[in-house]
This record gives sequence, C-alpha cells and structure tokens, in this order.
Amino acid sequence: MVKFLIGIGIPYIAVIALLPWVNAVNTNVFGVPFIYFWIFIWMILTSVCMLACWIFFDSKNVDADD
Repeated sequence: MVKFLIGIGIPYIAVIALLPWVNAVNTNVFGVPFIYFWIFIWMILTSVCMLACWIFFDSKNVDADD
C-alpha cells in the first residue's frame, strides 16, 4: 500500500488535487507561467517517485543474470 501511495498517490495529489490552487497563482518561473512549470516539474518528480518505489521496495526482488 505504501508503494502505491508513493508511486501513484503523491503525483496524483500534486497534479490533480492541487491544480485549482496552482491555477490561481499568477507568477512566472523562468519566463513560463507557473501552471506549466508545475506540470512539467511533476513529470520529472513522478519519475523520481517511481524510482524511489523501485529502490525501496522492488530492487531486492531483481534476479541476477549471472
């Protein structure tokens, strides 16, 4: 359950649930509107969440091809 929460729950909450708040922010980050920056950065952070799931939960289950 924790693996699901880290891999899917955190990115879902960040992108979908916080979108009304992000849409209300009227600032630019590096010349890009904040909402576009938010979505772009969460594409990267979603990969980081999936990597964390793999490192903490699944990397021990990988069979060696020796």
